[in-house]
Amino acid sequence: MYSKEETQKLKREFWVTFAEKYPRKWMLYDTKIKDFSFKFFVDNKKAQVLIDIEHRNNEKRLGYFEKLEALKGILEEEFISDLVFEKDYVLENGKTISRIWVEKLGVGFSNRNYWDAIFDFYNEKMDALERFYLEYDEFIKDIESE
Repeated sequence: MYSKEETQKLKREFWVTFAEKYPRKWMLYDTKIKDFSFKFFVDNKKAQVLIDIEHRNNEKRLGYFEKLEALKGILEEEFISDLVFEKDYVLENGKTISRIWVEKLGVGFSNRNYWDAIFDFYNEKMDALERFYLEYDEFIKDIESE
C-alpha cells in the first residue's frame, strides 16, 4: 500500500510518462461548449475515457446528451463500438451529470506493467472521440434551434 504522497507522486509520474509517449494536445475542456468535456480517468481497477456533460441547466445537459445519442449509430459504427451512455450519472458528490464512456478493466496506475496498455487505450479511444467530435461538433452544439 502506498502513502498518500507516494500515490500522488506515482500518479504524477504516470501522467508525465503518458504525455511523453503521446506528446500531443488533447481537446479535453476545449470543446467550445460550456461544461462539456473529454476526460481521462484511472484508478487501480480501470482506465476510462469519458465525455462528461455537466451543464447546470438540466434542459441543456439533456439536449447535448440527446444529440450524442442521436449520433450513437455513427459513433459506434465508425469510431468506438463499446461506449456506455448514461443520461443521469450521479457523481460521488451527489451531482447528476450525463456521461458517455469506454473503459478498460483489470488495469491500474500503481502497477507500471499496465502503463503501456493504458496509454495505448487512452490514445486510441480519446483520438476516436475527438475525431468524432470534430466531425459532428456543429450538430452537437446546435441545441438551441431544436
